[in-house]
Amino acid sequence: MGENNTKKITTGALVLMIFTTIFGFANTPVAFMQMGYGAILWYILGAFLYFLPSSMMYAEYGSALKESKGGIYSWLDASISEKWSFIATFIWLSAWVIWQVMISQKICVTVSTIIFGHDTTDTWHILGLNSTLSVALVSVIGVIVITWLVNHGIDTIAKISSVGGLAVMLLNAVLILSSVFILFKNHFQLAQPLQHVSQFATSVNPEFQSPIAMVSFMIYAIFAYGGLESMGGVTDSLDKPEKTFPRAIMISTVIIGIGYALNIFLWGISINWNHVVNHPNVNLANITYVLMQNLGLELGHAFGMSTHAALTMGTVFSRLSALGMLCAYLGSFFVLIYSPLKSFIMGSPKELWPEKVTKLNKNGMPSFALWIQTTIVCVLIAGIAIASTLIHQDSKFLFNLLTSMSNVSSTLPYLFLVGAFPFFKKRDDLDRPFEAFHSRKVMLAIVFITCAVLVIANGFTIIQPFIQKDWVSAIATVAGPLGFGLFAYILYTVRSRRVNRNAE
Repeated sequence: MGENNTKKITTGALVLMIFTTIFGFANTPVAFMQMGYGAILWYILGAFLYFLPSSMMYAEYGSALKESKGGIYSWLDASISEKWSFIATFIWLSAWVIWQVMISQKICVTVSTIIFGHDTTDTWHILGLNSTLSVALVSVIGVIVITWLVNHGIDTIAKISSVGGLAVMLLNAVLILSSVFILFKNHFQLAQPLQHVSQFATSVNPEFQSPIAMVSFMIYAIFAYGGLESMGGVTDSLDKPEKTFPRAIMISTVIIGIGYALNIFLWGISINWNHVVNHPNVNLANITYVLMQNLGLELGHAFGMSTHAALTMGTVFSRLSALGMLCAYLGSFFVLIYSPLKSFIMGSPKELWPEKVTKLNKNGMPSFALWIQTTIVCVLIAGIAIASTLIHQDSKFLFNLLTSMSNVSSTLPYLFLVGAFPFFKKRDDLDRPFEAFHSRKVMLAIVFITCAVLVIANGFTIIQPFIQKDWVSAIATVAGPLGFGLFAYILYTVRSRRVNRNAE
């Protein structure tokens, strides 16, 4: 008995697992860039209106269906029809495709920052191409190389992510300690003035000052709490899961919510939004390194260093943050380029796929499917870069566009998972070792609120560019989910008819 207990995950260990999985250092620079102190309110709302309730639902899914191999496909398949499970999971897969497009180009920014001390991608001109097309070319080559390595079973490179995780934790410590020291040395004067409590609910950024734009920011907060679905499968390894999981989620909600809010506030100690952020060369890809460079600069000034020495410290901070993020990006990329794809293909019925797609190579990788995915990623990278060039838009526009596309594609599947939960709860043929919701009325009320948050966040994000008549952003934001959803519908319909004909 004692030996079994030692193998069980305790509340403290689970809180640490959740924090490591969910908390992203790079989310807070993006939040400060988009909303300033106003991001704090939305991140707190995201914690209690999305993170807390949805994690309980995912825990129930995971504990009841722990033997399933298909991830969220299996969860949806146990709740709604096979057809809609297939379509919803395909849209979820599209989020990872768009994520690869975005991260492949962010990796270019991190490499540039490590080498030169700041982002120089705007000056790249490879083979006579402009900067946007040059970054796209390097990104395409990078994705192809990573896919080739993954197909050869070089999964040990994914261990880089553990180094990246440690680096990101160190970055959090550097931000906290440096900011506190700067605040003390500056006699508690903030670089970004805080004159009224309303600043915690409004944006300093003109692009996020309208009511629709402010509400649409909720999707950034939801995206920052992404990854909850990966926690659902650990309930069978918990010590007293019926008590441990809800307790750990409550503690994690408070810690992560406060952690995000604190980090956003800390950036205001060393960063004046108008002086540092409001600059054409600052975008969502390099904002972390811009803020870290400025943090090092201000810390140098606080120590009484000369201007040259302070600038050097800023460059060191920028390079170290880029190195940490590069490790994290590469580690994630090597895992996420195949893990979601493989779990979907292996978890869904094989007859729904062409035979080549489900075939694994000698290293256990769905090689053919991986190369199809990579082809789509490369086409998207090239297409978006060419479109941005044709309409004469800079890198700031490009990364804003990719972030919106990624946010919407990533959070839409959560709407399916939450919406399907009442149907999952109706089933009486499942063994449920963990139940968070015992009252059906309470469960339905929480599902309604969580769905409303997801619908409003996604809806306003989609509507905003249409209202602003930014047609490129508007079309691109909805093109990913709609395109992948339509393709999934056609694929499912065609394959189902073929299966039915063969059965007859």
